[in-house]
Amino acid sequence: MATDLLLFFLLAFVCEIVGTVAGFGSSVFFVPMAGFFFPVRVVLGLTSVFHVFSNLSKIMLFRRHIDLRLTLLFGVPSVLLVLLGAWLTTRVSSAYAELALGVFLVGFGLVFLLFPRLELPPTRANALLSGGVAGFLAGFVGTGGAVRGASLAAFNLEKNLFVGTSAAIDMGVDFSRMLVYVGHEFLGREHLAYLPALAAASWLGSYAGKRLLNRIPQAAFKRIVLGLLLAIGLLTVGRWVGGGAGA
Repeated sequence: MATDLLLFFLLAFVCEIVGTVAGFGSSVFFVPMAGFFFPVRVVLGLTSVFHVFSNLSKIMLFRRHIDLRLTLLFGVPSVLLVLLGAWLTTRVSSAYAELALGVFLVGFGLVFLLFPRLELPPTRANALLSGGVAGFLAGFVGTGGAVRGASLAAFNLEKNLFVGTSAAIDMGVDFSRMLVYVGHEFLGREHLAYLPALAAASWLGSYAGKRLLNRIPQAAFKRIVLGLLLAIGLLTVGRWVGGGAGA
């Protein structure tokens, strides 16, 4: 058990580094990874808390690189719809939330691997729509950063501005869904002991990711990340087919 927890926290640290550099946020990696250690509801609760720590770290590290206009455009619909997504997790079987996550990761990975130049026009309507979709997915399956990242990319933000703005948007999303999950007892008292280690993993991972951000070719790295997302999605769907469908 102690070895499993140590591995979990180490992987959380790695997820934070990769999520910072890739610009998608750590949850897109953390959620499927944590699913191998904990039930879906616990994963959602831990992810929301971990991401609050993560966003605080990034806002501090990238505080000079935040676009307030885009934060509001993406953030308002995200916060509104994350509450709907989080509420649905209290009404829908967690097995189907896991399947939705797997399908989302497979679809996202395939689309952007096959069409690497695919972009959304940088319009206000697309910002509002993608912000809402990202918020809903964050509440229901635990991660929506990939959708928000794909849409933010259309605005051609400098890398540090991209990460800082994404973290500012995500802060409201994760704090809102955390309140819903905690209010419905997704986390037990025994999970409170994990919070200091998750806070440390988020801070150290964000710091390491910031240092790496300007040293890695972004295009090559994102291809690797998309391949990993596809593989994780296939594993998640395969695990659901093998056992989750009956849950």
